Amino acid sequence: MEKKYVVRLTNEERAELNKMLSNGNVAAKKHKLARVLLRADASLDGMKYTDEAIKDEVEISVKTITRIRKKFIDGGLEEVFRKKFTPRYSRRKLDGDGEAKLIAICCGEAPEGRASWTLQLLADKIVELNIVESISDDTIQRTLKKTNLSLGKKKNGASRPRPMENSSVKWKTS
Repeated sequence: MEKKYVVRLTNEERAELNKMLSNGNVAAKKHKLARVLLRADASLDGMKYTDEAIKDEVEISVKTITRIRKKFIDGGLEEVFRKKFTPRYSRRKLDGDGEAKLIAICCGEAPEGRASWTLQLLADKIVELNIVESISDDTIQRTLKKTNLSLGKKKNGASRPRPMENSSVKWKTS
């Protein structure tokens, strides 16, 4: 069966790929790509390696080998080694201002009928106050963890609580 994408490397391209393989500072992915291209090269003595043999040696799928061949035919070595841009779809929900508002809510009084804030209550309150359009309780948790703020503490402030005047516990003062 005739290959649809036949790789024919020039002497310069072959030398560049061999240099990549001999250099120990090349990323593993680039190293695999170079090995695939060298094994798929049909310019010297015809096709020495089948895709199955390349798959077993380099440990990637035949479909990936076909994609690498196609990229090489379409754009040369530059196209094969070009890093694919993948846009980041999930942007931070809370910026610095939003985080400050979240912390202020946490440090304030819990909702009526509640002893303390829950992550879901905080998420609902942030949405209710139009700080963000939507937010999950996991995002709230990660944000609070980043600030070392604990919802389990009675007081989230830095100083210890002062004893009450009518308290049965007397503090020693020396």
